[in-house]
Amino acid sequence: MSMLLKLYEQNPNPRHIQKIVECLRENGVIIYPTDTVYGMGANIYSPKALERMARIKGIKVEKAEFSIICHDLSQISEYCLPIPNHIFKVMKRLLPGPYTFILKANSNVPRIFQSRKKTIGIRVPDNEIARAIVRELGNPIANTSIRDEDEILEYTTEPELIYEKYKTLVDIVVDGGYGDNVPSTVLDCTSNEIIIVREGKGPIDF
Repeated sequence: MSMLLKLYEQNPNPRHIQKIVECLRENGVIIYPTDTVYGMGANIYSPKALERMARIKGIKVEKAEFSIICHDLSQISEYCLPIPNHIFKVMKRLLPGPYTFILKANSNVPRIFQSRKKTIGIRVPDNEIARAIVRELGNPIANTSIRDEDEILEYTTEPELIYEKYKTLVDIVVDGGYGDNVPSTVLDCTSNEIIIVREGKGPIDF
């Protein structure tokens, strides 16, 4: 049975963050808040947890296309090829924020994540709980949004309902308050210009 942990974004309890990080280091799977929808996460260096996450989503791990969550821009640069200056400036202005940047992955990204094009989706959410978890863990976490089966409600926003649904599937559900139901804006930055793949929560006035 998993545990429901209440955390406040303004001041996440360090003991609770530590508990979550220990869980991730021991191949655990968590559900946690971001600045958009609630996400499911695992340590990027835990193949066992990534397999589990894919199973929960009902997909093969090699087809999962998980993104990764970093805690800041400098951590992003550890997992991708050098970012052109003009794209870096846009990222610096928009992050932390509700954007997923598709970048060219380097060898620090486990192969399981890399699409055939050797790219990776990377986020730095404007949510202190998510960033504190990654900071304490010392490396990014894999991320996938949790969808709702309901056709009208695409994403579940209420932590207690999320817990009811996932308590036998994941190890920890982090209650960080109501989530949003609009996903991130996805920007492909693998060529010289930024291509909008999906319009989401983040405005595209760059």
